[in-house]
Amino acid sequence: MKQALKLVGMFLVGILLGVMVSGAGIALFTDMTLAAFFGKLFRLHIAEVIGFPLLFICFFLITLFLQVTLHEAGHLICGLASGYRFVSFRIFNFTWIRKDGKWVLKRFSVAGTGGQCLLAPPDRPEEEIPVCGYNMGGVMMNILTALVALGFLLWMEDLPFMLSVFLVFWVIIGLFLGVTNGVPMKLGGIGNDAYTLRLLRHNPATKHALILQLRINALIQEGMRPKDMPEEWFKQDVATIDYKDILQATVGLMNVSRLLDREEWEDAYRLLEDVKSHSSELIGILQQETDAELLFTALVTGRMERAGELATDKLLRYIHLYSRVSSSKQRQLFALALYQEHDREKAETIYRSVVNLREKYLMQGEVNMDIALMEVLLAQEA
Repeated sequence: MKQALKLVGMFLVGILLGVMVSGAGIALFTDMTLAAFFGKLFRLHIAEVIGFPLLFICFFLITLFLQVTLHEAGHLICGLASGYRFVSFRIFNFTWIRKDGKWVLKRFSVAGTGGQCLLAPPDRPEEEIPVCGYNMGGVMMNILTALVALGFLLWMEDLPFMLSVFLVFWVIIGLFLGVTNGVPMKLGGIGNDAYTLRLLRHNPATKHALILQLRINALIQEGMRPKDMPEEWFKQDVATIDYKDILQATVGLMNVSRLLDREEWEDAYRLLEDVKSHSSELIGILQQETDAELLFTALVTGRMERAGELATDKLLRYIHLYSRVSSSKQRQLFALALYQEHDREKAETIYRSVVNLREKYLMQGEVNMDIALMEVLLAQEA
């Protein structure tokens, strides 16, 4: 009941804020005064009183979706213009890829992001690979489209009232996304586009990490397993990694994936314990990823006491949450069933589920690895 009341309260507050923002925008960008706007609201019939706020909410959701889409389209256009190659395009948890010359829709999500455009960098020396256009294309697209809408509001006369309200939402959300991505800052521990660009321009290690991450992700989406990738990509001394830098830290975890794919369990375990010792420097999602893989390696190496320490309710909720889109989470659930619960039938059910749904996963190289590892572990426990 308390949760329902909380949702109702948030809904009412959202309506109030929507009315206030729309009124302020109308007063700023059109000839209508604030008094006239609210006077129009007070003269509405009961059906309009209910429908008007709902319409505001619809305008907000529609413009947010479109501006997020345009943001990622900006990354795509500027990235392709800079010589990058298309890999995938995600809006919320809907991801489009090209496979065998056809567009394929898959489900994938990353905590803290509304969308993502992944491209593969051009085959050039790292110092010659441009990063500004790809990183800032989304900001430019949001601001440009917001300014175009603002121009309509300022210079077009006798716009329909509802169109004016829609354009106000368009301007506000476009500028909001442009500013929150265009002014260097961290949001939820994750650096925005401008923050990332600043790191890329002043830290060669960060640029190397980005380019390497993009190349690895492209090959994994196309079906290559980490163990089959060039050896030199994984020779970085982990002691040199700045774990406060999400790009460098992510590459460190990719080294773990390669060790797991090669069934070098002990080396993977030691590297993960080293990464975990830097937990205070990692953002939340990388902490969870580290703990999830550390739990897996603890289980397969027989460190049951350590596995018990790691298998907290919080971590298990995280693994279950992303098990729908990530085969690595299914592999971790498989290991829990096989080694902690001693339920081989459950483990085999998880394995068969991943095999049957393998084409639905986005990261095909990862699912190929996870299926192979589960087969190895089942054979060992036969």
